[in-house]
Amino acid sequence: MNSDLLDILIIGAGPIGLACGLEAKKAGYSYLIVEKGCLVNSLYKYPLNMTFFSTSDRLEIGGIPFASIQAKPNRPEALEYYRRVADSQGLNINLFEEVTALEPVQDYYQVQTSKAVYQARHVIIAIGFYDAPNLLDIPGEDLPKVRHYYFDPHFYYKQKIVVIGANNSAADVALETFRKGADVTMIIREAELGRIKYWTKPDLENRIAEGSIKAYFQSHLTAIRENEVDIQTPTGQITIPNNYVLAMTGYQPQFGLLQKFGINLSPDFKRHPQYHPETMETNLENVFLAGVICGGMDTHIWFIENSREHAVKIIRHIQEQTRVV
Repeated sequence: MNSDLLDILIIGAGPIGLACGLEAKKAGYSYLIVEKGCLVNSLYKYPLNMTFFSTSDRLEIGGIPFASIQAKPNRPEALEYYRRVADSQGLNINLFEEVTALEPVQDYYQVQTSKAVYQARHVIIAIGFYDAPNLLDIPGEDLPKVRHYYFDPHFYYKQKIVVIGANNSAADVALETFRKGADVTMIIREAELGRIKYWTKPDLENRIAEGSIKAYFQSHLTAIRENEVDIQTPTGQITIPNNYVLAMTGYQPQFGLLQKFGINLSPDFKRHPQYHPETMETNLENVFLAGVICGGMDTHIWFIENSREHAVKIIRHIQEQTRVV
């Protein structure tokens, strides 16, 4: 037997990838978690002042308590929690190592990364969807003033900014930048605001109603230039001065990577990857999906709190397979 052959290789060191590592370790399997960025890379990219919608107990993994000062933890508390989980449990994690290829070899898989080649009997793909933003596909989107990620409001002090979107991210960006002195205009395709945290929505509605934050509903951006933008509104196109565009238009999974691996995607816009809901196994034998990647373009379906169970399902299935063999 190849002494370097892992029982399980886990792609992604987000909360669900860590949960898979905890379950694999508990079951006594040899495993490795490989992550192309830092630990919980997607959470690290969240806005500096972000507060989770979920309570801390819903963000726990492996039954390890998550203590938070408030009922709903913030970004720094989450980063601290997942770091402590990784350290206290001695999880085997390689960071800043990107997986580039997955090839079947007899009864195992060869996994090529940017730094090494691994062999594993089972592979769990637990990558998120925060690395590929949904693009606007309009002239000027490639200008440096256009941002698909938002971190801190101070940068936008006294700047004329456009925020695109109607959900939580757009609401947080609009309110935070407004309160740090930005001139904020929201552009919303729908006739009303979307899914927004219950403690945020009334605040935003009131700011729009009083005119502190301008909002164009049933509207969309048509062009971006260095010092202005064009907006198509129900009453016609208008042009307004602008310094920055913050496009909070959402993100999508790394479909190209899944297809490169050989995982089937549905032919429609949803692009749901193929997997068995009870075992999480894909159309590739012994290759599993875990976490938000399971939802395809429906990135709002799976969260930490309702996909933690994927780790348990996968390891249980691998144990059952091993017993049968």
